[in-house]
Amino acid sequence: MAAMLDFPAWLKPEIIPGLPFRWYGLMYVLAFGIAWLLFRSESKRLGKGWSEEQAANFFIWAIVGVLVGGRLAGTLIYEPTDYYWRRPWFILWPFDETGRFVGYQGMSFHGGLAGVIVATLIWCKAKGERWLAWADIIAVSAPLGYTFGRLGNFINGELWGKVTGAPWGIVFPYAEKFSAKEAWVQELAAKAGIAVNSMNDVVNLPRHPSQLYEALFEGLVLWLFMWLVVRKRKAFEGFAAGCYVVGYGLIRFVIEYFREPDSGLGYIIKLGDPNAPTYTFTTPLNFSMGQILSFLMVAGGVAFIAIRRKRSEKDEEAARRASAKVSPRKLRKRIRQG
Repeated sequence: MAAMLDFPAWLKPEIIPGLPFRWYGLMYVLAFGIAWLLFRSESKRLGKGWSEEQAANFFIWAIVGVLVGGRLAGTLIYEPTDYYWRRPWFILWPFDETGRFVGYQGMSFHGGLAGVIVATLIWCKAKGERWLAWADIIAVSAPLGYTFGRLGNFINGELWGKVTGAPWGIVFPYAEKFSAKEAWVQELAAKAGIAVNSMNDVVNLPRHPSQLYEALFEGLVLWLFMWLVVRKRKAFEGFAAGCYVVGYGLIRFVIEYFREPDSGLGYIIKLGDPNAPTYTFTTPLNFSMGQILSFLMVAGGVAFIAIRRKRSEKDEEAARRASAKVSPRKLRKRIRQG
C-alpha cells in the first residue's frame, strides 16, 4: 500500500481547457467576495456610519493594494531572475512576450499586505477617516478569504512543500525529481511505495501539501481566532489589526519549515548547515525569505500593539483628568447650554 497521495490528474489550472480562465483567479474573486460580506456584516454590527458607497470605495482601494503590492513583491523579490527588473512593463501586464495570456501568477502575501496598508492609508487620509477604525474590521474579515488563495496555489500545483515520508504527502507533477542512485531517495521511495526499476531513474517523491497547511491555518484557523475571540474583545483601536499581523506572522513562520523555499532564493539566513538542501528539512536554523518577512511582521505587530495600548491608556487618562477639572457649576452651565 502506497504511503502517499498522487496529485489529482483531473485537477487543472484552467477552468475550461483552452480558455484563459483559471481557478486561481476565481479563488481571488471568492476571497474578495467573502471578505466583503464579512466586512459589511461587522460594520453594521458595530453601528459604523459608513455608507455602502464609502465601504465599497475603501474595499476597492484595498483590492488594488493587494493586487499591486502582491504582484510587485512577487515579481521583484521572489522571481529568481532579473526578468522583471529588466522588463518592468510586464509586471502588471497579463501577457508574455509572445502575446500568450499568463495571468498574474507569482503573488506575494507580504507584498499584498504592504499594498493594502499603503492604499487604504492614502484613501483614509484623502477622506479624513480614521484608518485604525477601518483596519480593525478588515483584520477580522479578511483571513477567511486567504484560504481560497492557497487553494488556488494547490490547484496550480505550485508552492509545494519539502519532501516527506508522511502518508498524506503528495506527489506534485512539476516538483523536482531526484536520482535513484541516492540511498535516501531509494529509502523514501520504498516507504512511499514508489517503484524504482533502475539506478538511472529519476524519482518524484511525495511532498508536504504546504498550500493546504496554509489554507487551513493561515486562513480558516486564524479567521476563527480573529472572529470568535479578538472581535469580541472591547480593546483599543488597532488591537485587531495588530493581532492579525502577529497571528499570521507566527503561523506562516512555522509552516515555512514544511514549505520548500522559492526557487533561486533558497535560504536567506543560514545559521545552521550552510549546505543544507532546500527540498528537505535538516535544521531549524536556516531561514527562508518568507520566514524573515514573517518575523518582521511579528516584531512589528507586537510593537504596534504595545504602542497603541500605551497611547490608548494616555488618552483615557487625559480624558479622566479633563473631566475631573470641570466644576459642578460649569457642568450645570454646559448642560443648560445644550
